[in-house]
Amino acid sequence: MPDIVAELHTEGFAIVRGFFDADDMQRIGAEADRIYQEGLRHHATYRDRNLLLEVLDDPRAGRRVVLQAHWTPWISPHLELMRRDPRYLELLEPFLGRDIRQITHQIHWKPPGAKYTFYRYHQDARFRNPSSLRNLLYGSLNTGLAIDRQTAANGALRVIPRSHLNGYLGLSEDGTIMTGHTPDEELRRAGLDPHSAVICEMEPGDLLLWTLYTVHGSAPNMSAEDRRFLISSYVRAGDSDRGEWTFRDGVSTPLGPQPEICKYEQLRERPGPFYIEDDWTEEARAARR
Repeated sequence: MPDIVAELHTEGFAIVRGFFDADDMQRIGAEADRIYQEGLRHHATYRDRNLLLEVLDDPRAGRRVVLQAHWTPWISPHLELMRRDPRYLELLEPFLGRDIRQITHQIHWKPPGAKYTFYRYHQDARFRNPSSLRNLLYGSLNTGLAIDRQTAANGALRVIPRSHLNGYLGLSEDGTIMTGHTPDEELRRAGLDPHSAVICEMEPGDLLLWTLYTVHGSAPNMSAEDRRFLISSYVRAGDSDRGEWTFRDGVSTPLGPQPEICKYEQLRERPGPFYIEDDWTEEARAARR
């Protein structure tokens, strides 16, 4: 753990090999597949409180695909237990202490043959409300669990080492991070070397850690296999006014009867369920012209 702490503080990311074993990953993978099929039951992106299933009729794949699912612990008892597994406390305590909330729980798919399977370089601080999170750099920690093998071919996450030391850089703020690409010149203007990016290749069960200021993105899936990745973002409870409790004084804490505000700001005014007709794709923008 001291090595991981030092690496995260110095480089802005670290990889924990074999965080979950093969049996764990078989169960997690089965749940991810079940949730994917649940998403396909919907004709468009579906929200019910914090639960979100992002569904898209992909123009290149010629089929409906699920790109993301947020807060599936509300419909998966297994993932509800997994998000607060004691192994997470052992990992997170040196960074965040024993009182920890969770801001995000997201399964990402990169369906083979689909058009929108990449992410422009960005910093996750862009998607946090700074008025409710008082220590953006070291009060929060992102974790990414490899459900499938993560490779250059299927679009493994890429990070730029030590970029977290430069503060917020405003990358890719001109729209969604899932269309277009990040030109090398944009990175250079921000003082970053595009050739320094590290491809975080991982085996199932490996866990990637990175900060809210670490610049990261990913290339499209060019393989014939899916790339499933489970992102959970945790925060020191004393530094945040929002998020679901995960550990209280080190005790694993289940979800309560009602969801807490995490990232969905309109939770109380518009809890759902409802559908969202996505307007961020190139096709949707072209249709509006």
